Amino acid sequence: MAKVLLIYTGGTIGMNRNPQTGALEPFDFEHLLLHVPELRQFDTTIESFQFCPPIDSSDMTPTRWTDLSHVIADHYDEYDGFVVLHGTDTMAYTASALSYMLENLTKPVIFTGSQLPIGQLRTDGKENLITSIEIAAAKDGDGHAMVPEVGIYFDGHLLRGNRTTKQSADEFNAFESFNYPHLVDAGVNITYHRHRMLQPDYTKPMTPHFRLDNNVIIFSLFPGIREDLIRHIIHTPNLKAIVMRTFGSGNAPSSPWLLKALKEGTQKGKVIVNISQCMQGQVEMSRYGCGYHLQEAGVISGRDSTVESAVTKLMFLQSHYDEPEQVRHYMEQSIRGEITQSYFQ
Repeated sequence: MAKVLLIYTGGTIGMNRNPQTGALEPFDFEHLLLHVPELRQFDTTIESFQFCPPIDSSDMTPTRWTDLSHVIADHYDEYDGFVVLHGTDTMAYTASALSYMLENLTKPVIFTGSQLPIGQLRTDGKENLITSIEIAAAKDGDGHAMVPEVGIYFDGHLLRGNRTTKQSADEFNAFESFNYPHLVDAGVNITYHRHRMLQPDYTKPMTPHFRLDNNVIIFSLFPGIREDLIRHIIHTPNLKAIVMRTFGSGNAPSSPWLLKALKEGTQKGKVIVNISQCMQGQVEMSRYGCGYHLQEAGVISGRDSTVESAVTKLMFLQSHYDEPEQVRHYMEQSIRGEITQSYFQ
């Protein structure tokens, strides 16, 4: 019988509406299980771990990611898979961070949650939770996990965690991986697309990492952006890296002051990563002249990475490498399936 650890961090799935204020507030995890009696029908041992107090996903931090990594690492040998209940607002950030922090993952770490509390009649939480547990417990004929990586399950689809972005605040299909196909599609049957999944080295152990360096910032370019504000960001003390969200395929204004400011930043050791503001597609700085000038300024391409993946990858790499050139090198490599490798060939 498979064993799955259900980790409740907080989020809408485990909330009740306060009768006085009307606001959603977290309730005790035991109440969550009462709302899903179907869990007793599983041919799987389900045990639970609860963050106390539960965390609103807006309050998620790198310290919490380290705590979550410790929970999984400390119980790794005891369970066949892990399901993490998490608020939707920062789920893609947490899933991305965990994908980097859990190296050579050989078991599923499935994030899920809901748009409606599980106690409400029309909740999407039950199906998300039940199918996530089934996927986390699934093994192939060799006894290996069907999904040996970090994923986000929502509304019938399992997506690679570090490829995923929240696309809707209101609809049940809250997440999508625009630049990578689904790992699993769940309808009447559950279809596992094994050829799309990461292949760990089963002869080696999973290696957890617990250090992150959050000296990084994200900013978006827009028409009319001010020089003094950009310079203020670039010359911020202790700032090591910038995720710069550009137009289209990685384009930016050709203003001399902007290129000069970016070059000053990269020459002082700051890693500046170019990520498109578009939901789908990749950064190709050599396509247009304005993108080419960014390359000359020392900006590196984030390819088809999500913003969530890029910023958490920088936190991970900065905690492991002191030299900016090492961080730049690995930012342009796929280390957890976060960018499409064929773009480098």
